[in-house]
Amino acid sequence: MSNSSSNSLPDIQHTFTFNAPIQKVWEAVSTSEGMAAWFMPNDFKAEIGHEFYLDAGPYGKNLCKVTELEPPDKLSFSWAKNWTITFELKELEGQTEFTLTHAGWDAADQIPYNNMNHGWAEIGQRLGKYVQA
Repeated sequence: MSNSSSNSLPDIQHTFTFNAPIQKVWEAVSTSEGMAAWFMPNDFKAEIGHEFYLDAGPYGKNLCKVTELEPPDKLSFSWAKNWTITFELKELEGQTEFTLTHAGWDAADQIPYNNMNHGWAEIGQRLGKYVQA
């Protein structure tokens, strides 16, 4: 889902391998309680079309909407302006490969893009600590 236009930036993508079964990782990324533990407070429900808020603290609450749901393999939601967040899970013999993609970047967004790229790396590590605990 990489962007190729000169007016856009490539998707941010991070892949992690967790020493946890896919169902445990899925519950962490597809429930309000799970997401709050490693990401941010929210009122998420795993239902196509459900609108929910991510509470980014000092940055405010951002409206999101579930756009794709394929348990336990894939979850996508719109976030704020033109962003799409996708979580993809793949079972690997008792472990789980987790790929996070943040799409929808404009070329003018270079500074927030850099900040979010770094932030997603840290957030992915927090998810790993949560599911491997």
